[in-house]
Amino acid sequence: MSERQVTFSVFRYRPEQDGAPSYSDYQVPCRPDWVVLDALNYIKDHLDPTLSYRWSCHMAVCGSCGMMINDEPQLACKAFIRDLPATIRVAPLDHLPVVRDLIVDQARLIDGLGAVKAWLIPDRPPPGDTYRQTPAEFARYHQWTLCINCMLCYAACPQVGLSADYHGPAALALAQRYNQDSRDGGHRQRAAQVAGEQGIWECTFVGECSSVCPNQVDPAAAIQQLKLASSVDWLTEWMHREHDPKQEENR
Repeated sequence: MSERQVTFSVFRYRPEQDGAPSYSDYQVPCRPDWVVLDALNYIKDHLDPTLSYRWSCHMAVCGSCGMMINDEPQLACKAFIRDLPATIRVAPLDHLPVVRDLIVDQARLIDGLGAVKAWLIPDRPPPGDTYRQTPAEFARYHQWTLCINCMLCYAACPQVGLSADYHGPAALALAQRYNQDSRDGGHRQRAAQVAGEQGIWECTFVGECSSVCPNQVDPAAAIQQLKLASSVDWLTEWMHREHDPKQEENR
């Protein structure tokens, strides 16, 4: 197979010793079937063993290799070099602190998941020895189970860049995943964070989070559904207060 010479301009930064980030250029002989991750592996193996980045599965399953490729958030294992120009700029994901070179701090996602309680909170014990669901019940939330925590949506979301406290698209989409689960009863426990100052109302519905998602999770749709559910909750509570006899007596 014929090789194509490609210039990779790669972001380099070691916060503990570098005064500022810089870019290093590498000439890489690329095969037609290569993705950007293959080129980075070539650089590390043959040109510069000090280059740091994350990767694991090489199959777009683990979400480890998310990075900016020519200013677009992408998985390096899915970005085919044949579809890119002769000079490729590679940088860490936007809006996230750099640990080293192309590696970013993932605390933003982890903290968001903890805040919105993105796990199953059963409201009752299973009827037998296990919880069961119909295919229709599973289908209600299946789309949001496909998140691989790649954080591309955080790099694409302008609100993540503007607000350091915003929980972010992936965390909120996973909150909706559990809210829609027939086995879950944690909707009320999540509401304060989901609908609070750091939650869904920070989203301005730009939709870039869904555009860059490699698994078509569509976090933007999940957030809009959470907004609707939150509005219904507020209206229900308001109507309950308005028609509560005790409230009437106190007026």
